[in-house]
Amino acid sequence: MAAKVYLDTRTKKKSYRVAYKRPDGTNTTKGGFNLKREAEAFAATVDVSKLQGSYIAPSDSKATVGVLGKGWLAAHKAAVKPSTLHSDESAWRIHVEPRWGARPVGSIKHTEVAGWVAELSDGKSATTVKRCHGVLAAILDGAVRDRRIMSNPAREVKMPRKVSKPRAYLSHRQVERLAEESRYPDFIRFLAYTGLRWGEATGLRVMHVNQARRRVQIDENAVVVNGHVQVGTPKTHERRAVPYPAFLDPAISAAIEGKRPEALLWLADSGGYLSPGNAASGWFGAAVKRVQAEDVKVAAKATAVGEEERPVMPRVTPHDLRHTAASLAISAGANVKAVQRMLGHASAAMTLDRYAELFDDDLDGVAEALDRHRAASLN
Repeated sequence: MAAKVYLDTRTKKKSYRVAYKRPDGTNTTKGGFNLKREAEAFAATVDVSKLQGSYIAPSDSKATVGVLGKGWLAAHKAAVKPSTLHSDESAWRIHVEPRWGARPVGSIKHTEVAGWVAELSDGKSATTVKRCHGVLAAILDGAVRDRRIMSNPAREVKMPRKVSKPRAYLSHRQVERLAEESRYPDFIRFLAYTGLRWGEATGLRVMHVNQARRRVQIDENAVVVNGHVQVGTPKTHERRAVPYPAFLDPAISAAIEGKRPEALLWLADSGGYLSPGNAASGWFGAAVKRVQAEDVKVAAKATAVGEEERPVMPRVTPHDLRHTAASLAISAGANVKAVQRMLGHASAAMTLDRYAELFDDDLDGVAEALDRHRAASLN
């Protein structure tokens, strides 16, 4: 049945109302049209949208971002890891809800979202901006699927470019010096030669170690969220086996000795999960600073007597030991597929993209091989 326009006799001022059926067959009306042609235009739009399957009920588009956002967060909780949920909840609470919470989803314009992103970009990191935009966009995606709005005004908004910081790769000697200066030397070596994420390494239990094959099974990930350790599956949800070199055998044996299978492999001195502490005063950061201070002294002495300076330990974080493991493995001749499996990347392409600078020597080899092949072919 086509929408019908009629004079609304319930209002003092002359106006028109449109009566029509929703796609589900229920009757409804919309009034407030001062001119008959405006009512007729709306009626035509309703009829066409129902035929095309694009009808949006005006009342549905009035739902606010605040209401829909709470529902989205509740569903989101079951789909992501606690660390991701914590970051998304913070973005919602601090940036998204204050700006958009009271707005009906049908009133939001693409240009408004683009302007908001530009405002956030002036002072916030690219990571923060992308997370805030991602939360709003996901909520509006749900509104599209629920047929509250025709399209998502937050999509196709230009995002700030994230500038990657140079990665720090330690040499074998630098790893050893850092280990010797730290409170947990065996753990430092273990991270630097397995490439495990901090949470994967600290979540290891005795039963996850296969000493005969020199493998550790990555089944758990212990992540600190809002000051509390939460244990879940690995980052990609993919369990994997990671090898460790033979020189770590004594350290692994010492870590296992006297423990039950379910006990943590690496324990803090006070018991429980290992934590690096904060960057300023934690045991890891303190060890880095001690090595750096010693390197500066040695460099100054070398300069004074005209000798070659020794490289100063770069500023590193625990995660840089993961990058170091990739670097040392590639330098030792490991193929990219093996490195991918060790690090738990989704694909070898991802490993190549992330550590492309480590394959510069391979590029030189390609050029040299082409040169030899050309010379042989032309002779």
